[in-house]
Amino acid sequence: MSSQWILKEEIDEILDCYDQANLKIATIGSHSALQILKGARDENFKSLAICSEAVSWFYEQFDFIDEVISVRNYKDILKKRFQEELIQDNCILIPHGSFVEYVGAEAILTKLKVPCFGNRITLEWESDREKEMSWFEEARIKVPKVFKKPEEIDRLAIVKFFGAKGGKGYFLVRNKDEFYEMKKFVKKANSYLIQEYVIGTRFYPHYFYSKILDRLELLGMDIRYESNVDALGRIPPRISRSLELRESYSITGNIPVVARESLLPKILEIGYNLLNASRKLFSFGIIGPFCIEMICTEHLELVCFEISSRIVAGTNFYMDGSPYSSLYFDEPMSCGRRICREINLALSSGRLKEVIF
Repeated sequence: MSSQWILKEEIDEILDCYDQANLKIATIGSHSALQILKGARDENFKSLAICSEAVSWFYEQFDFIDEVISVRNYKDILKKRFQEELIQDNCILIPHGSFVEYVGAEAILTKLKVPCFGNRITLEWESDREKEMSWFEEARIKVPKVFKKPEEIDRLAIVKFFGAKGGKGYFLVRNKDEFYEMKKFVKKANSYLIQEYVIGTRFYPHYFYSKILDRLELLGMDIRYESNVDALGRIPPRISRSLELRESYSITGNIPVVARESLLPKILEIGYNLLNASRKLFSFGIIGPFCIEMICTEHLELVCFEISSRIVAGTNFYMDGSPYSSLYFDEPMSCGRRICREINLALSSGRLKEVIF
């Protein structure tokens, strides 16, 4: 990233001018916005949904959202006047997957001066596959083999593209010839990662690191519902062979899951390892929600392959809490509400700057 990053001190100065008794929680109307904004209401904050003109009507259906603003392009958020209005309104932005995809990690780091919950530096590390792999390496977490070039492929592998695109365009290959054949069908496929495809069951744990409580929480878990790969099994082999279908991995939904209890210590340990590694690799480390996508093999070995260093859409199933969040809280606690609870805890202890960047 070539442009100069916004400094934490700049955000702190802006936060000093906020009326902290009247903070407003804001995010883009997509991904996990409903959960976040409902969490804001549950925690007694005002809320704002920033929506495209096509979906504003939808977010206006919900009474817990106090205000809906329409924009022609989500990058309008970066305009000076728009940012000034958000700052004047004491807004705290909550980044999510669509936020990162539509606005861009680099723009958030270099142009967005509105205070955000969490550590915005993590967005660069989740958006860059090579940095993501170095993060896993620092944490000493087992990952699939990475092939540096197509000619190295000697087993079943998956090809992934950079950015928060919900699995769009991913494909499986067994050798370099299949790679070059499949790559023809993907547009703008210059930046990619070739990774060993590990066979096993999927677990995507939802973690939350509380800076205020100094506690890592396991709030939930999901698996992704992907089109069309999750539908291919419904087609009999006698038919599918003749159709010459190409698999795709576009995420269309999420399915709740719980892991066997004997796996939970391993899952939480992996979360701690990634958290500790983040503190070594970049300033402040992870703050708030993150997710590690992993495979559990038949030998109960956990192999990790992706990080989302902000709230993930898989938490949407648990708007009233999950089996795991109930172990920490005696009330419904979604990840969106947990973010807003952390802001409340920071406010009451005079530590708001520790969770906002």
